[in-house]
Amino acid sequence: MMKVIQTQELYKIYNQGQENEVRAVNKVSLEISKGEFTAIVGPSGSGKTTLLNIIGGLDAPTSGKVIIDQTPIEELKENDLINFRLHSIGFVFQSYNLIPVLNARENVGFIMLLQGMAEDEINKRVTDLLKSVGLENQMEKRPTQMSGGQQQRVAVARALASKPKFILADEPTANLDSKSTGDLLDIMEHLNKTEGTTFVFSTHDQRVIDRAHRIITLEDGKIIDDVKVN
Repeated sequence: MMKVIQTQELYKIYNQGQENEVRAVNKVSLEISKGEFTAIVGPSGSGKTTLLNIIGGLDAPTSGKVIIDQTPIEELKENDLINFRLHSIGFVFQSYNLIPVLNARENVGFIMLLQGMAEDEINKRVTDLLKSVGLENQMEKRPTQMSGGQQQRVAVARALASKPKFILADEPTANLDSKSTGDLLDIMEHLNKTEGTTFVFSTHDQRVIDRAHRIITLEDGKIIDDVKVN
């Protein structure tokens, strides 16, 4: 199976060499293959979000390598890294991170505009994506006119817009009720099964953990367990 994510002896150290040194990520080496549905779990402060941010190129490691689809991203210059993220990585955040002045259609299409896609192609893909997450009747609504669950589904559609290698989802269900969480996970599982979309979650939500096919447990920045389930 093709490896889409590899990390090699990854460290993120704050206050390095000082008495209050913190190893937020501590010698993490892992591989994630195409099509995996993986949850990174652990208590608050275990390094889940930091690890996800480093994998996604939003934060730089102190040392070690992150290889995405055979590209060592820490070797990329800043503009090249921004462009690489734009085309290769989809992000879903706990706080949705939608643009408040844009409606659902415009939020999903924004990344494709940045990619320079043609307007006709953008319109078709936006419509298809919003239908795939059950929001075909909400396309003209702005984030403030939608529920939290609807906003997070727009965020998933936006993450898929660039046809990324994989999607990183940082605590995506933290602000959602049980029904919205179930609906969102149903959509993500469907995309995983039908399109082979790779998902990597950071979460402490048991509802997400119960759906994962692989569970990587962090404690004090280290991987202490890595099991495949289902």
